[in-house]
Amino acid sequence: MATEKETLIDNFIDRLWMERGLSHNTLASYRSDLALFVRWLSDRNSSLLQADRSDIHAYLAQRVAENTRPRSTARLLSSLRQLFRFMCREGLREDDPSALIESPRLGHNLPKSLSEADIESLLLAPDTDTDLGLRDRAMLELMYASGLRVSEIINLKLNQMSLQRGLIHLLGKGNKERLVPMGEEALDWLQSYLATARENLLKGRRTDAVFITSRGAAMTRQAFWFLIKRHAQKVGITVALSPHTLRHSFATHLLNHGADLRVVQMLLGHSDLSTTQIYTHVAQERLKQLHTKHHPRG
Repeated sequence: MATEKETLIDNFIDRLWMERGLSHNTLASYRSDLALFVRWLSDRNSSLLQADRSDIHAYLAQRVAENTRPRSTARLLSSLRQLFRFMCREGLREDDPSALIESPRLGHNLPKSLSEADIESLLLAPDTDTDLGLRDRAMLELMYASGLRVSEIINLKLNQMSLQRGLIHLLGKGNKERLVPMGEEALDWLQSYLATARENLLKGRRTDAVFITSRGAAMTRQAFWFLIKRHAQKVGITVALSPHTLRHSFATHLLNHGADLRVVQMLLGHSDLSTTQIYTHVAQERLKQLHTKHHPRG
């Protein structure tokens, strides 16, 4: 049976989902953060109704002492602020103990991206004479050409694509819709995969998932991450990769070639331009590196 504290957090999470349309992963992180704080308070014979500013400061200090990353600490403080505001609106508290507490300063956490030469090597890595290789080539080409999130590409359905128009209809974070072009190269590889390899992998089974495993099931995040690392190792790419490396490379390379920041924002599906602006720092870092390498006074 749920406790009163668990019910309060559940109601708060439900309200966040309805009002802001946050992703399930973000909501799960908020829930975990708040549950740990409630447990910490309980160990000190306190509760969300009794907590004051000194409690929050003490908890944040403990997390910092445990080497919690600044970004995680900022997320924790954000979840606490929103929870206490919710409690004030619901009449559960008269004050917000999180007010006036400063967020930790975050440096620019520059996303990792590959050079255009490394991207070319990675795209050429799969053996397209095999069904799995053709699938991998189509996935990599499509993610780089369209800037899709990993979750978007592994959950991509046949009815989301218009091959004739070369467009993908996506429902991203916060249920925000966007149309993304595939690009001619990615479209060619995708059509080749759909015409032969996908049917061979299905072996008569039926699914509306575009990209599938050798067992005919929908591709998973772990499987996609594994195949990227395997192909990168195959061609000698030693740069640290992340599941979103191709997405980051897509954005960085667009800006390097003169794309407008707001266009990149629309293609990535960012609701806030400030989220997209991080890529301008990546482009600037690239310019600095080129200047240092090639200018006589660099």
